[in-house]
Amino acid sequence: MFNRENLILEQYPFEVKQTVKGRGALICETSQGLKILKEYRGSEGRADFLYRLLQFLAGHGQEHVDCIVRTKEEKTLARDVDGTAYIVRDWYEGRECDTKSREDVLRAIRQLADMHSILRTFPEEIPNYLQIQDDSLLSENERHTRELKKVRNFIYNRKKKSDFEMEFLHSFDLFYQEALNVVTMQKELQEKEETDGRQGIYGICHGDYNQHNVVFLRKGMAVLNFEKASYDVQAADLGNFMRKILEKHNWNMGLGMDMMKAYNDVRKLNYQEMNQLYIRLAYPEKYWKIANHYFNTSKAWVCGRNLEKLQKIITQNEDRERFLCLIRG
Repeated sequence: MFNRENLILEQYPFEVKQTVKGRGALICETSQGLKILKEYRGSEGRADFLYRLLQFLAGHGQEHVDCIVRTKEEKTLARDVDGTAYIVRDWYEGRECDTKSREDVLRAIRQLADMHSILRTFPEEIPNYLQIQDDSLLSENERHTRELKKVRNFIYNRKKKSDFEMEFLHSFDLFYQEALNVVTMQKELQEKEETDGRQGIYGICHGDYNQHNVVFLRKGMAVLNFEKASYDVQAADLGNFMRKILEKHNWNMGLGMDMMKAYNDVRKLNYQEMNQLYIRLAYPEKYWKIANHYFNTSKAWVCGRNLEKLQKIITQNEDRERFLCLIRG
């Protein structure tokens, strides 16, 4: 493998001084700064698009993004002797966003809002394969809701039930009704938007904006790993980040409102975007994840960690509902 990596790196216009193995990647100290080499499984067209997108961001205020490095032949991908594709990107040394630090979280939110504003000015036409269908989230939430009921029926019919299964049955009606309410709201909004249109809620999204992909440097902040970038409702990035942070802070209302203010101070959310944000926070995603994990693993032995996770989200739910009421108005 080492020889293979050397052969790939020889295709690039820099000198490699030192390499360190990471998770499925090779971090390289080069004559042009830190780079990272990873195997690439997407299409060459997508890599070319990401190259132009990241160059655009870097040239419009987001200086520290992991731009793709072209080979000596000006290709975005390098291939080894068996045709496997690899990609090299800029890399940065720093520390990940600390989810316990309010300052870190709010800086990451402001960075996201600024990035969203810049991405809205990207001049190129968006390829079809990057565009998320209008009803994709509704379809996903409908499927998850059916799966919740399937898990409930399976547990109900088991003769001997574990502590986890008893806790799931006791909490099911509450979370299932939440799921139904969100799906109903999505259908109503979709009908209304088909008539009124969606006013500027779409844009290019990072697709995986979380604490691991936000790195604090000595000067500034880097945003990494745009592989899941898509053209979608930009509130999806904000909702996913907020949900993960607020779950770790027991849905602290003050922090939640500060996060929304931090985003709005940079880029104002309109009424439709607020509805989309609410949907992403209101659907009981974590409850479904726990149920789905249980259903797809051995039922004979349920990990005690699953019960702890279930009890935690049940305990948090009143605070979660209060926050949702506050932003729903």
